[in-house]
Amino acid sequence: MENIFEKYLMEVDEASIQDELKRINEKARDYKTLDVLKKCFASIDLTTLNATDTPSKVRELTEKVNDFDNHFTDIPHVAALCVYPSLAPVVKQTLKIEGVKIAITAGGFPASQTFIDVKVAECMLSMQKGANELDVVISLGNFLDGDYETVFNEIDRMNRSIDDAYLKVILETGAIKDLSKIRLASFLAMEAGAKIIKTSTGKLEPAATPEAFLVMAQAVKDYHKATRRVVGLKSAGGIVTTDDTLLYYSIVKNTLGEAWLIPEYFRIGASRLANNLLADITGQTVNYF
Repeated sequence: MENIFEKYLMEVDEASIQDELKRINEKARDYKTLDVLKKCFASIDLTTLNATDTPSKVRELTEKVNDFDNHFTDIPHVAALCVYPSLAPVVKQTLKIEGVKIAITAGGFPASQTFIDVKVAECMLSMQKGANELDVVISLGNFLDGDYETVFNEIDRMNRSIDDAYLKVILETGAIKDLSKIRLASFLAMEAGAKIIKTSTGKLEPAATPEAFLVMAQAVKDYHKATRRVVGLKSAGGIVTTDDTLLYYSIVKNTLGEAWLIPEYFRIGASRLANNLLADITGQTVNYF
C-alpha cells in the first residue's frame, strides 16, 4: 500500500461540508422531474437482506422484476437485485431481464468479522453461483484501530479474487462518524480496487447520511483527478422517500457531474424506495415490490 497520506489531503472542514450541503439541497428541489425520477429508479439496487428471506420470497421478487414491463411502460428496470450469498442461485435461475445485475453481499457481511480467507472464499463462491457484483464491508474493527494496511490488503485480496466483477466496498460510515476518517476510508477502498464505494450496510444506525456521502463524493472527485480512474458511489440505508433520493442525486450531480449519474457509477440501495419512486412517477399509489 502506497502512503496515501502523502498522495491526498485527508482533513475535512465540517463547516464547509454543511455550507455545501445547504447549497446542494436547494438545487435538489429543481430536479423533481419525470426524467430525473426515472434515472434514479434505474439506479436502485433492489434489496432484500432479512434473516427471514426464503428462496420462494426471492424468487417472487425476481419474477416481479421480470414482469415489470407489463405493468410499467417507459420506466427503466432497476440496476440490480441484491441478496444474501446463499440466494444467488435463485436469482440466477429466475432472472430473465438483461441488464439487471445480480449483487451479492459477501466478505462476511454485515460485520466483516471473519477470516480473510473466508471472505475471499465467499466472494469466489458468490461469483460461481451467479453474482456479477459483490457488496463487501471494510474490516471495520481494524480501521477503527488504525490498522489501515490490513483494511487495504483485505479489499485488495477480495478484488483480485473476482477478476473484473464489480466490487462495491461498504465503509459503514455511521460507525466511523469522523468525516476526515470517512474520507480516508474512501481513498483506502479506491486505492485497493473498489469499483463503487458505498455508505453503509443498513444494519447500523446512522446509515447513509448526506454529510458522509458528500465527503465520499469529494474523495471520488479528487481520486479521479489524480488517477483518471472513475469510481462510483452508492448510498444505502434509510433512503425511503423521493426527496431523500433527490438529495443524493444532487450531491453527485453538483460534485461529480452528469457523467456519474448512470447506473454504472450511481447506485441507491433500497427496499421501500422503489414503490415510492414509482408512485411519484405514475401519480398513483404503488405496492408492486
